[in-house]
Amino acid sequence: MEAGEDIREQAKHRAPLDKSHLFGARYIPFRSISHNKPTQEQYSLDEVVYRSEDGGLLDVQHDIEALQNYGPEYWKALFDSRTGRTAWPFGSGVWSKKEWVLPDISDEHIVSMFEGNSNLFWAERFGREQLGMSDLWVKQCGNSHTGSFKDLGMTVLVSQVNRLRKTQPNLVQAVGCASTGDTSAALAAYCAWAGIPAIVFLPANKISMAQLVQPIANGAMVLSIDTDFDGCMNLIKDVTASSPIYLANSMNSLRLEGQKTAAIEICQQFDWEVPDWVIIPGGNLGNIYAFYKGFKMCRDLGLISRMPRMVCAQAQNANPLYQAYKNGWDKFKPVKAQTTFASAIQIGDPVSIERAILALEATDGIVEEASEEELMDASARGDLTGMFNCPHTGVALAALIKLRENGTIGPTDRTVVVSTAHGLKFTQSKTAYHSKEIPDMSCGYANQPVQVKENLGDVMDAIRKRYQI
Repeated sequence: MEAGEDIREQAKHRAPLDKSHLFGARYIPFRSISHNKPTQEQYSLDEVVYRSEDGGLLDVQHDIEALQNYGPEYWKALFDSRTGRTAWPFGSGVWSKKEWVLPDISDEHIVSMFEGNSNLFWAERFGREQLGMSDLWVKQCGNSHTGSFKDLGMTVLVSQVNRLRKTQPNLVQAVGCASTGDTSAALAAYCAWAGIPAIVFLPANKISMAQLVQPIANGAMVLSIDTDFDGCMNLIKDVTASSPIYLANSMNSLRLEGQKTAAIEICQQFDWEVPDWVIIPGGNLGNIYAFYKGFKMCRDLGLISRMPRMVCAQAQNANPLYQAYKNGWDKFKPVKAQTTFASAIQIGDPVSIERAILALEATDGIVEEASEEELMDASARGDLTGMFNCPHTGVALAALIKLRENGTIGPTDRTVVVSTAHGLKFTQSKTAYHSKEIPDMSCGYANQPVQVKENLGDVMDAIRKRYQI
């Protein structure tokens, strides 16, 4: 038997789940990590707590020393042996990494729709023809149950809520979130699976119909509020502080534990090699830190030897991180987010600003922005090579185009663009673009239907005009 095969057999029969008492995770203040200072303040994951004593964010800390008792080849083999299988719950891209996510939870409490394991799409034609790149990839996190990467975090959070409701029945009676669309869809679906009441706070008239109908269809209580996301976020914080309603926004660090598995999965899909660049659309900015956590955990446990450089891509109409990047991190100021087609990142006062800054500083990262025309054009250009992009992916592609044009990203750099949602959730904006109905936008890559009569000659004339057949 080859050495690699021997390790895989060990992974199957010596799974650390049989020794779950050896692994653990807890909440600690995020600032103890960002300031690199030990702390005595810590909380069990079974407590309902969102902030540290000084009002700062919390972070989930794993017992890295215990995990290091199993070498990197063991973890690689274990994760590889679970991928794509149906054994509960390990067929999920999140729960295949259970020991690194929520090691203490029982399988019976897990709420999963086998999220993750999303396609790493080789954007060969787009890279070659439009950017002169040979190694461009799109991590299609939107190819998931509710059509966005939010499923990755929601399976973890709702699983923990399910555990709390089973073990401490009066502690949590419902789960609530403020949302720009995708978070509410994920929360509603996972709560519906588990029979847990869900309440979503949505800014009125600021999300697509496809996003709105998802929580409605899954039975959530939908509150349409005459404010923006930041206003909804302030309300949900007040509500959850004074009631047994559990907060599901990314201020709750449990969600980041699921989202970080997308970074681990990227390494796994590249046979445990690291890309040079990872470009991520950013709004509330939890995903920036989550990807950083995933890559860092792989490095700390020896599965990879270096970190990729990270890029946060923001819509110009909601770009507080970009402004801080240009003016100095210490000069960060919230902004009043303006309307953008990238509605899920239309956030002017991001909760995870400190987390994102840490991730970008640690990876020599960059922040880039995209105007409305740039993001819609970039999305359309990608679609013309076989993708079907959401506007947020358009923001990331627009950032890539700029960084390629100015020489920051080289022609052979292995680059991954993270696609955060499925384009089918944003057909209204795509239809408006291709119909050239967007005011003050040229829609230069629009592809309009050609009206012809039911006549062979007219049909052939139209075809020849376009393709010179």
